[in-house]
Amino acid sequence: MSSSNGPFYKRGPEADGWQSFTATQATVGVWSASTQHGSPPAALLVKALEEFEPRANTRISRVVVEILGPLPVSECRLRTWVERPGRRIQLLGAELQAEGADGAFRTVAKAYGWRLETSDTSHVADAPGVVHDPLLPPHEGEPWDPAHTFGPGYISAIEWSSIRRPSRSGKPGQTWGRPRVLLVDDEPLTPLQRLFTVVDSANGIGAKLDIREWTYLNTDLTVHIHRLPEGEWIGLSAKTTAGPDGIGMCSAVIYDEKGPVGRSAQTLLISPR
Repeated sequence: MSSSNGPFYKRGPEADGWQSFTATQATVGVWSASTQHGSPPAALLVKALEEFEPRANTRISRVVVEILGPLPVSECRLRTWVERPGRRIQLLGAELQAEGADGAFRTVAKAYGWRLETSDTSHVADAPGVVHDPLLPPHEGEPWDPAHTFGPGYISAIEWSSIRRPSRSGKPGQTWGRPRVLLVDDEPLTPLQRLFTVVDSANGIGAKLDIREWTYLNTDLTVHIHRLPEGEWIGLSAKTTAGPDGIGMCSAVIYDEKGPVGRSAQTLLISPR
């Protein structure tokens, strides 16, 4: 994994219960050169949830990220708490604030994650491909160089392998991605953090609308994970649906190279440019 254009964030000192970070240019999104793509902050929130008061034999099973406003490429800070305590079931919360042009911090995103106790259910687990059709492996896809379409930033910080473009016949778009950079400094990515560095791209992968003519901003991201991903590549089979009144949604099946690992959903605000 190259770190020449990253990481996504550099860690700063902790103060008053807040972790501090500086967003780098690797977080820059496709809608504006001054705002972050949704995937890096989502992965940062997940990192905070995973690292908060860790427990043996538990893992995060579902995460909801609420995007409360534009996420500037700036200094940011993050805090985490227990929303619902419990021995076998916990709901954790995390809040991300970013520094605005006036120097004040405001809340730009929140995340909530269910942390559940694990047990051995391997003898009843679904085999890969039983629940969903298999996704062609990354080496059979077409490498996509975003430099032809987008400037430097998040899209270039991910290596992409395109399997299928979405079609108006209803077939979903299918693409693999793996981060070229780390999330925070030289800290290793966990499987769940790796997944979240890619998954907020589903609305673009599944979009039939031309990005040069339309915007389709997501206001949220919900991810259910029935199995932690293995390996570097995260695959998305995504379908975006536009309603008649400017509101749409994107749903996706999430894969590793062994098969499906979960599902995601996003609410979209669709507007002509």
